[in-house]
Amino acid sequence: MEPNIFILIVLILTILIGSACCSGVEAAFLAVNSIRVIELATEQKPKSSANQLLKLRKHLGRTLTVITITNNGFNIIGSLILGVYGALIINNSLGLTIFSISFYILVVLIGEVLPKAIGTRFSLKIAILSVPILRMLNIIMKPFLLLIEKLFPVITAENEISTDEEEIRQMAKIGSQKGLIEADEAAMISKVFQLNDLKAKDLMIPRVSAPSIDGGEKLEDISKLIISNNSPWWVVLGDKVDKIQGVAKREKLLTALIQGYKQSSISDLCDPVEYIPEMIKIDKLLTTFDKDNKGVKVVVDEFGGFVGLIGAEAVLSVLAGWWKR
Repeated sequence: MEPNIFILIVLILTILIGSACCSGVEAAFLAVNSIRVIELATEQKPKSSANQLLKLRKHLGRTLTVITITNNGFNIIGSLILGVYGALIINNSLGLTIFSISFYILVVLIGEVLPKAIGTRFSLKIAILSVPILRMLNIIMKPFLLLIEKLFPVITAENEISTDEEEIRQMAKIGSQKGLIEADEAAMISKVFQLNDLKAKDLMIPRVSAPSIDGGEKLEDISKLIISNNSPWWVVLGDKVDKIQGVAKREKLLTALIQGYKQSSISDLCDPVEYIPEMIKIDKLLTTFDKDNKGVKVVVDEFGGFVGLIGAEAVLSVLAGWWKR
C-alpha cells in the first residue's frame, strides 16, 4: 500500500490524543484530593467508581506505572512508527526536519502541557472517568507489572492517606484566606487542637481562689454571702482538711432560700462531687460535660488532695478565644 497523507494524519492524532489522555490522567491522580475521594467512596456502593478510584489511589505506584508505560507506548513507539512513515512521504531532509520539530512542539503543548493543566484543574472528574480504563490496563499488564514490582519493590508500597494538626491548621488558614470557610471557623479549628495541649491544672480555679462554704452552716446564716457573691458554684467543705462533701450551685441555694428552706444545712443542698486528676487533657475533660453530667468538677493532685475547681465554661473559654496563657 502506498503511503498517503491521511494515514500520516491519523498517526499524528493517535499519538497526540493518547499522550494527552495519559498526561491528563497522571496529573489528575497526583492532584486529586484524597479526602474528597474517601468522602465519595463512603457515600457510594462498594463497587462504585469512587471506591475503585480509592483502591487505585491507594496503590499509586502501580497506577502511575501503568500510566507511564501506556504514555511511553504512544510517545516512543508511536513516534518511531510516525518517523518511518513520515520519511516515506517527505523525501527531502529539510522537510523531514521541519516536520520533526513541529511534531515535537505539538507533543509538548497538546500531549503534555495542556492536558496536565486540565487534569489538575478537573482532577476528581477525570480520575473517576479513567477508572474503568485503568482497571482494564491493570489486568492486561499484570504479568509485566508483577515482574517490575519484583525488581522495584518500592512500587508496591501503599499510599497511606494521613494528615496532622499542622496540616489541618494550614488548610483551614488557606480556606479562610480564599473565602471558602469563615475566618472565625478557621480560628476555632486551630483552638480545638489547643485543647490537647492543655491540662485541667492550666484552666482550673486554684484552691485558694475557689469559693467554698462550710457544709455545717445553715442556709440562713450565709444568705447574705450567697446573694452578694456571684460565683455560680461553691465547694462544700467538711470538718477535715480536704474533706469535700459536695458542690453547691448558687442558683439552687437561692431557690431553696426563696422557698423557705432557711434552716437546711448546706451539705443537704449540695450535689455529689466528681473528682478529676489535675493532669487530665482538656479535650478528654470536655467530653465529660454533657446534659446529664454538667457543672463543675473538683481537681485533685496525685495524692487525692483538693487543688482546684473547673467548670465547662473554662473549657469553652479556650474555644471562644477568651482564655490567655
